[in-house]
Amino acid sequence: MNYKIAVLDGDGIGPEICAGAIKVLEKTAKKFGFGLSFSHYPIGGCAIDKTGVPLPQSTVEGCLASDSVLLGAVGGYKWDSLPADIRPEKGLLGIRKALGLYSNIRPAKLWDSLVGASPLKSEVVNGGIEIIIVRELIGGIYFGERGKSEENGNEFAWDTEKYSVPEIERITRVACELASKRSKKIISVDKANVLETSRLWRKTVHAYAQKHYPNITVEDMLVDNAAMQIVKNPAQFDVVVTSNLFGDILSDEAAQVTGSIGMLASSSLGDGTRGLYEPIHGSAPDIAGKDIANPIATILAAAMMLRDSFSQIEAHAAIENAVQRVLGQGYRTADIMQEGCKRVSGSEMAALIAKAV
Repeated sequence: MNYKIAVLDGDGIGPEICAGAIKVLEKTAKKFGFGLSFSHYPIGGCAIDKTGVPLPQSTVEGCLASDSVLLGAVGGYKWDSLPADIRPEKGLLGIRKALGLYSNIRPAKLWDSLVGASPLKSEVVNGGIEIIIVRELIGGIYFGERGKSEENGNEFAWDTEKYSVPEIERITRVACELASKRSKKIISVDKANVLETSRLWRKTVHAYAQKHYPNITVEDMLVDNAAMQIVKNPAQFDVVVTSNLFGDILSDEAAQVTGSIGMLASSSLGDGTRGLYEPIHGSAPDIAGKDIANPIATILAAAMMLRDSFSQIEAHAAIENAVQRVLGQGYRTADIMQEGCKRVSGSEMAALIAKAV
């Protein structure tokens, strides 16, 4: 088998972390006997500089012609003053929409070697943390109608949250499928005490799960309470399903609880096997080019690609085991550095993991 991967390096540290992931992927492919080919396409700020738009049509076509997509990060201070419709982040939203990727799966796992790196007290994290946040990705307030106006000398702006029953049902199905292989329980996060969309969300999640997955228990939690519970008692969470906005915020919080946002990968999937795999952190332009960015989140995202898009189960496990071994040997990038450990650069960390594969 030979798999075609579209690589969207993006901005800031994106090219560095993608290079690290590719190094590990190539070593893994050689070990397990399958082929990989990589084609690079611009997205975000670098695409704006090159073509004037954050998502060129050639990038969309390249991704559609690939078996899957690896993304670094987009954005940076350089483009902050641009109008909203051509900012780098529009490229990210656009490629998700173009590929029909409606579910974003973000596992937040506290690795045994990094328990001391969590900002939470040891008695809080000793129960272990492995939260899988299933975030609806191409609906909600990020894609709703928006606008600006001026009335009586005052400037106004608005953004609209809108969800349909089919949109909620399909993301509920993804969460239930995951839960059926794990604890058989999902926590649905909303703001049903205030928002009409959340009331529809809650009603639909329960109705769909009860009809199609009667063995799955559904528990509701308001988003403000969920934010508190993630830092108070993270062990209670397993599979969480929520909207685009709430998932965006809670997944970053869960990432930091597990030690570093530089450790968390994500996958964005639709109805087929082609997905978009990326770290959940940003482009970190302040450290770009310094070779200190942690590549592990991107490496783990690449491992998810092997499992979820290519069904290379053993190859996925080999990368995860390699990460665990390298961390167990005490190697750390700057963001997860602990006393008594050995600090390495981003490229050195990638090379160590590739060797451990």
